Amino acid sequence: MLDMEHDGAAGSGVERAVGERNGVGGGRAASVGVPDPELAAVAKRRRFTAEYKLRIVKQAEACTRPGQIGELLRREGLYSSLLTEWRRARDAGSLGALERPRGPKPANPMEGEVARLRRRAERAEGELAKARRVIEVQGNVSALLEQLLGTEGATEPGSTER
Repeated sequence: MLDMEHDGAAGSGVERAVGERNGVGGGRAASVGVPDPELAAVAKRRRFTAEYKLRIVKQAEACTRPGQIGELLRREGLYSSLLTEWRRARDAGSLGALERPRGPKPANPMEGEVARLRRRAERAEGELAKARRVIEVQGNVSALLEQLLGTEGATEPGSTER
């Protein structure tokens, strides 16, 4: 997406990104390494307040001559679809609809707490089941050792064996 510009008879090519100004107009010389202040480094979604939206809708409705709405939209840097959307929201009578942010709804803070407590309960249940298995195995080992050693009540009085 680079354009090549040629400077008159000299023919030296200057490589520029698409959308970059040529630096000739406005009486300013283009500085090397200085970014154009009119180009945004990172694209960012614009946000409009409800008051701004209502003001623009009112100004658009006050336009009587052909081309005035287009002039308003160009001056404000807006698209006609935004104006249409804002008019519909205003006609629906909800100022909240004008301020509603786009995108997914914010998560309920209680849902996060519930999820955290569920994970904690599942972990505790897993540890409890593991402890029960260990106790069961210990009981089985104890019973097996008693059988192998034959100490189930077979200890004689006076015997030193255990």
